[in-house]
Amino acid sequence: MSDSTAPETATPETTPTRRALVTGASSGIGAATVRRLRADGWTVVAAARRADRLEVLAAETGCEVYAVDLTDGDAVAALAGQLGATGGLDAVVNNAGGAFGLDRVEDADIDGWRRMYEINVLGTLRVTQAVLPLLRAAGAAKGVADVVNVTSTAAQGAYEGGAGYTGAKHAEHMLSQTLRWETAGEPLRVIEIAPGAVATEEFSLVRFGGDAEKAAAVYEGYTPLVADDVADTIAWTLSRPHHVNIDLVTIRPRAQAHNSKIVRGTGV
Repeated sequence: MSDSTAPETATPETTPTRRALVTGASSGIGAATVRRLRADGWTVVAAARRADRLEVLAAETGCEVYAVDLTDGDAVAALAGQLGATGGLDAVVNNAGGAFGLDRVEDADIDGWRRMYEINVLGTLRVTQAVLPLLRAAGAAKGVADVVNVTSTAAQGAYEGGAGYTGAKHAEHMLSQTLRWETAGEPLRVIEIAPGAVATEEFSLVRFGGDAEKAAAVYEGYTPLVADDVADTIAWTLSRPHHVNIDLVTIRPRAQAHNSKIVRGTGV
């Protein structure tokens, strides 16, 4: 005979494990996002060109890895095929990108501009097109799927020497907004994260062609964001109730008022 005074044991609802693809995952914001999503219980596929770095990240976090060049359409299609064959996809974090040079328009390097558009804009486009069928399937089955595009405050305003990068990031911003409008009514959220100054191990170093002194100077005299700050924001947007879409988050250091104004030397 059961004891009617004993508390009933509630059976918790089982939340299906969600699977995310994170591009540009070999360092910086991408690697931090992999770590954060894994800590939050996601299955994560970390994608980047550098297989050796991905293997280190896999050993640390237990993520899946896929070495891919996002400028290669066939390679991106193969990645999507692999994702479809191994469990599908609930979210993509289009993080791969970068800035090359800080040239005035009159001196701009055409190849550098082309590379920025190829990686930031067309890479995001290729990946999004390739995985949309998987995301739609997940949205239909689970109620929601997500496209997260990591752009930049460079998408929101010009600064001297930055026309190539601001142009590319503005195009990525327009891609995000247009996709949101075009998929309205579907169980698909399109989220944009626009970070300001983030001190990572490679962004400014790459921008200045390996000049460590110039790269370090970008972050002197104030407290910049770090990759974990952005990863935390990405994870938060993905954790919202299904009916909530975080269209755009602009995240800057407190010392950065806008792209061209950083207050240094005040302890902020």
